[in-house]
Amino acid sequence: MAAATFLVAAAAHAGDPERGAYLAAVAGCASCHTDFEHGGRHYAGGPPLHSDFGTFRAPNITFDPDHGIGGWSEDDFVQALKRGVSPAGQPYYPAFPYLSYAGMTDQDARDLYAYFRTVEPVREASPGHDLAFPFSVRTGLWAWRLLYFDPADDSRDTASRGGYLANALAHCGECHTPRNRFGALRRSMAMAGARLGDGDVAGNLTSDPETGLDWDAVDLRFFLQTGLTPDGDAAGGAMALVVEHSTGKMTPEDLDALVAWLQDLPPVRNTVTKPPTD
Repeated sequence: MAAATFLVAAAAHAGDPERGAYLAAVAGCASCHTDFEHGGRHYAGGPPLHSDFGTFRAPNITFDPDHGIGGWSEDDFVQALKRGVSPAGQPYYPAFPYLSYAGMTDQDARDLYAYFRTVEPVREASPGHDLAFPFSVRTGLWAWRLLYFDPADDSRDTASRGGYLANALAHCGECHTPRNRFGALRRSMAMAGARLGDGDVAGNLTSDPETGLDWDAVDLRFFLQTGLTPDGDAAGGAMALVVEHSTGKMTPEDLDALVAWLQDLPPVRNTVTKPPTD
């Protein structure tokens, strides 16, 4: 390989921490991996994520060598992010959205790694998952992956910038797409809304006139920037964190691309309501 060609290849491989910081915001890493409600330190472990299978907790992803990812190589990080497998070869639960991150470019993954290397390490163990048997046995995840995970899945629309943001980086479908009884996303109902494990609702983002999002582009863009709806209400729950730490930090160009892609979604009728309260 000629010297000039080698230098170009090396530059393409090297991670850019500044760009990675922006990607971490778009990907919403802080929302899941920081327990803001209890004053947790950035990326040192997240709040409980309730589901039908038990309670998950996003781990410490600072570069502390004992409690975080300080011992990980770049390849370890990319494999975890895009393949859902730990450096020790163990599968991750799909509560970690690696099925969406599989559509991320390798360069974006390397930029994220470069950024997290700059984050202050936190010597603090995050709580583990609290799952009932048999979900507590990770070996069963290999069978689940055979059924539901294809790293080369071309059903994710990532061809446009808006599709890439929605389906890979910001992984909107992980909350806004309903799941089957085994916890897999129902791709035929993509972005059509879902009830979350804590009883909250992620709304139908498609253009269905009765059950979907009937906002125009201006209203949708304003909501993603500020969390304020056209009728003066404000986002709450998980969506409030998404706006504060993800969509509210997008560049104008990325925000426009995401809005345009969402506005173009085909209609899917799906009414999602909160469970009744006693």
